[in-house]
Amino acid sequence: MERRIEIVEPGPAALVQDLGRPGHAHLGVPPSGALDQPALRLANRLVGNPEPAAGVEALLGGLRVRAHTSCTVAVTGPPVAVTVDGRPAGTHLPVHLRPGQTLALGTPEVGLRCYLAVSGGLAVEPELGSRSRDVLSEIGPPPLRPGQLVDLGPPAGIPAGADALAPARPPAELTVPVLLGPRDDWFVDPAADLAGYWEVTAESNRVGLRLTRPDGSALRRRPERVDTELPSEGLLTGAIQVPPSGLPVVFLADHPTTGGYPVVAVVRPDALAALAQARPGTGVRFRAVG
Repeated sequence: MERRIEIVEPGPAALVQDLGRPGHAHLGVPPSGALDQPALRLANRLVGNPEPAAGVEALLGGLRVRAHTSCTVAVTGPPVAVTVDGRPAGTHLPVHLRPGQTLALGTPEVGLRCYLAVSGGLAVEPELGSRSRDVLSEIGPPPLRPGQLVDLGPPAGIPAGADALAPARPPAELTVPVLLGPRDDWFVDPAADLAGYWEVTAESNRVGLRLTRPDGSALRRRPERVDTELPSEGLLTGAIQVPPSGLPVVFLADHPTTGGYPVVAVVRPDALAALAQARPGTGVRFRAVG
């Protein structure tokens, strides 16, 4: 019997993601990969896969998959209802599926992205060394669709529950550590302005989080920089770019590799997973660190 799963229902959006394709910025290709990398790494460990194996990133749940082979699966990310043939199965632990059984995810009450790992990993065709979908460059496998059969690789290890733990509940407000620069000198008081209260907007996606303030205020440029713009510069994941509106954009894994607006600060890599789970309306404050 071939090792496959069937996508019965992808939910609002389901993408194949692994840990990305870093090292191709000179080709204009962003790193991509799972936005909440700790969640995907954990899911893979739970089913016995190497951490870089490809899994499913499911936006707002709703994913249903049917096993066409005996396999072990694990769901991680925010708290979400998980069932197997209608019976509760739980998250953040290995679950065995027999051929013909269907795993279903509900809609998480908080957070955005759940991760499904399957023993053997998703064996879709890699591009530039990764199986990740990049929504900006449209590189990698297309979004998963109803009725699609997805091949699995051979099981690589013994599923283990040593890492099983309760799912973390994303907070309503995040305090995010950032390193100021390289263009913080373009702004009047960048540390203080960034430390104020921001909200994630509905225009956010895998490319970046767009932020606004309920009171309508924004980051203030120095007077001598008000009518000045930059030639394009390289961008990193986590860069906080500030267009003329003064409303920052935090670039995530599918970000453009260059940009012409000043970058006031960069989010520390270990804080990116929390931003990956920030729904519209989530509060954000940035804390400048050394």
